[in-house]
Amino acid sequence: MTRTTELLAAAILIVSSLTTPPAARAETPVRIPVPSKAQQVWQDCEIGLLFCFDLPIAAEIYTPNNTHRKRVDPNKYNPAKLDTDKWLELATASGAKYALLTATHFSGFMQWQSDAYPYGLKQSKWRGGKGDVVGDFVTSCRKAKVLPGLFFSTHRNVYQTVWGHYVNWGKGKGSPEQETYNRIAEKQFTELTGNYGEIFHVWFDAGNKTPDEGGGNLLPIFEKNQPNGIFYHSSLRSDVRWIGNEQGHAGVPCYATMPGRKTGKLSHNSKTWKRLLGKGDPAGQCWSPGIVDIPLRGFRGHNWFYRPGQDKIVYPPGMLLKKYYTSVGRNGNLVIGVVVKPDGTVPDADAKSLIEFGKLLRKQFSKPVASLSNASGKTIALPLAKPQEIDQVVLQEQIACGERVRDHAVEGLVDGKWIELAKGAVIGHKWIHRFKPQKVSSVRLRVIKSQAPPKIRSFSCFMIGRRD
Repeated sequence: MTRTTELLAAAILIVSSLTTPPAARAETPVRIPVPSKAQQVWQDCEIGLLFCFDLPIAAEIYTPNNTHRKRVDPNKYNPAKLDTDKWLELATASGAKYALLTATHFSGFMQWQSDAYPYGLKQSKWRGGKGDVVGDFVTSCRKAKVLPGLFFSTHRNVYQTVWGHYVNWGKGKGSPEQETYNRIAEKQFTELTGNYGEIFHVWFDAGNKTPDEGGGNLLPIFEKNQPNGIFYHSSLRSDVRWIGNEQGHAGVPCYATMPGRKTGKLSHNSKTWKRLLGKGDPAGQCWSPGIVDIPLRGFRGHNWFYRPGQDKIVYPPGMLLKKYYTSVGRNGNLVIGVVVKPDGTVPDADAKSLIEFGKLLRKQFSKPVASLSNASGKTIALPLAKPQEIDQVVLQEQIACGERVRDHAVEGLVDGKWIELAKGAVIGHKWIHRFKPQKVSSVRLRVIKSQAPPKIRSFSCFMIGRRD
C-alpha cells in the first residue's frame, strides 16, 4: 500500500529533522512508510479464521484441498445443520477478531443470491432456493463483534472452466470468452462488496489478475464499495502479503514493508516480492504485513477442506500456540483454516482444539509481571515490584508512526548489573522474545539502531514457566 498517509509521515519527519541535532539527524530518513487505518486494525486483530466450505464438500466429494474439476448438481448442496452463529462462536472462543468465508471456491458455486450465472444457491433446493450463506455469515460476524471477510476465487472456477485465472482451463487468455468471464467476475464482486454492508477483508485465492494481465477490473469496485477494507490482492494493491509458506512461521526478522510499485508488481508471485515474502524488505516503501496462514488440519497432514477420517491431523492447542509465537510473535497475522462438514457443522475435534487454543492464549497473556505503554526514547526501563523470575517479553511499536526500530536488545537487572536476555531487529506490531527463566529486579529495552525516535506502544514481561 502507498497512500497519502505515507506522504504525511514524510512531511512530519522532514519538519522534525530541521530541529534535530546533527548526530540524531543522520539516523532519520526522509520517508518512513506507515499503515492505513484498516491495516492497523488488521494487525491488531492478530488472528483470523477462514471457514472453508463448497458444493463438492456438501455433495461428499473429497479431493485434496477441493480440487474437483467437474460440475456438481446444485441440489447436492443440502447442509441441514448449517448455522453461521455456531461458526462465529468458535471465532470468539479461539481469540480470532475477524473471520472469512469461501463465498466461492474452486467449483464456482455461489453461496449467495446472485444473478451472475445459474450456478448458486438460487439453483439449489436448499432453503427453497432462498438461502444466502454470505448474508448469514456477515450477520453472524456482526452479532459476535467479529469483523467479516470474504474469500473469492477468480483463480479457479469449474463452472466457467477457469483454471489458473483464465477460461478454457487456462488457455483462454485474451479470448472473447475470457472477456465474458471478466464481466461476470466484476458482477459477482459488485454483489459481494455492495450488498452486505462493510466488509473488512477480501481475499482472492492466488490473487486477482488485472485488466493489463487479462483479468477483470475488480480493484475500482472494491475501492468504491469498501474504502475502509483490506484488499488481498492483485499486482496493483496488496494490503497484506502471503508469508511464503503454509506451515505457520514468519521469518526472523520480519518487516511489514515490501518493495513499492516503482520496482515491480505488488504480488507474492513477482520477482521483486517472492524472495522477500518471509522476512519483508527493511528498505521497502509499500506497507504489506505478512499473513501466516495454516489449515487447522495441518498436523502431519494438510487439508483446507473436510475429508472423513482426518481428525488425527488437527493441530492440538499447544501446537497452535507455537504457531502464534512464530506468526503474531514475529510481527505477522495468523489465519487458521477451519473445515466445514457436509451437514454444515465444524467437526468436534476441530472445534475443541480452537476453544482450548483460545483458553491457552488468555491464560498465557492475561497476567503480566509488569507492563507499561506509550513510551519513547532509546532506553526504556520497566521496573518490577520485586525481584522475580521472567521468561518472556512482549514488545509493540506504535506502527501508526511506522517501523522505526532496526536493532534492539532486552536486558535484565541482576544483582545490580544489566545482562542481555534477548536481542532482535524490527519490532513492528508485536515481537515476542522467549528465554530461559531469569530472576531480575528490572527490565529494559535498549534500542541500538532506529530510523527515527522510537515510539513504543507497549512493553510487558511474563513468567510462563513452561515451554510449549
